[in-house]
Parts: sequence; structure tokens; C-alpha cells
Amino acid sequence: MQTVEDEAGSRYLLIKRSGESSLVCDPETGEERYVENGTLSPVEGASALETAASEIDGPIRAFLRGVHDERTLGLLLVLDSRGPLSVRDLLSFDALCESDFHGTIAELRAAGLVEEREVAGDRGYGVTETASEALSSLRGE
Repeated sequence: MQTVEDEAGSRYLLIKRSGESSLVCDPETGEERYVENGTLSPVEGASALETAASEIDGPIRAFLRGVHDERTLGLLLVLDSRGPLSVRDLLSFDALCESDFHGTIAELRAAGLVEEREVAGDRGYGVTETASEALSSLRGE
């Protein structure tokens, strides 16, 4: 498979190429169709597997990148339902040492799932819209 794009810039997965046309798959819908070869060009540096992953909504992909264990999932769920919360309050929920907590928060911030907030004059964290959307989807809401 290869990532290709048409003249409008839409990306597809190239399934097979014949003399005049190619079978492509829209990664967002899964729809397969034939397109004239002359209208397609390869996308340099684009992984076909990463293109295939675009079938999943962006918030869920961000969630998958940032949540590596149940403790991290629990932290996001608490922040989504009760947050934003101060660092002091968050540290009281579990036996996480401060360095582990800040490492987890740094990973979640890098994934775009939490952001720093001020809570009653103290530093705290809350979930982003991306995290809230992903959690809603996972909860089936």
C-alpha cells in the first residue's frame, strides 16, 4: 500500500494500480473506487499505515497516543468529571510520587489531552476539549 493524493489534495490508500486506473481507498470512510492514474501522485514521507489510522477520529488517536495505562486513564476520567483540579488535590487521589505524577502530566500535555489551569489560586490541570471528546466517545455518550 502507498499513500497518494488527488489533484484536490485528498489523500487515499493505493490498493492496486493497473494500466489506466488505480483502486484507492478513502481512509476516513473505507470507500474504495477506481481513479485515473493521471490524477494521482504519491505523497513522499507519508506512511500508508498512518494514513490508514486517519479512519479513527483525531481525539481518539490523541487519546491512544497519550494514555498508556489504567492509572493515566483514571487521571483523565477524574479530571473530566471533577476537574479542573489543583496539583495538591490530584496528588491526594493516589500514591503517585510527585515525579511520576509530573511525568504523566507532561505526557498528557504533549498529547494535547490536559492543560494547565489555575484552581483557587494554585496551579492545576484540566482536560482539553480533545480529551473530553475522546472520553465521551469511549463512554458511548
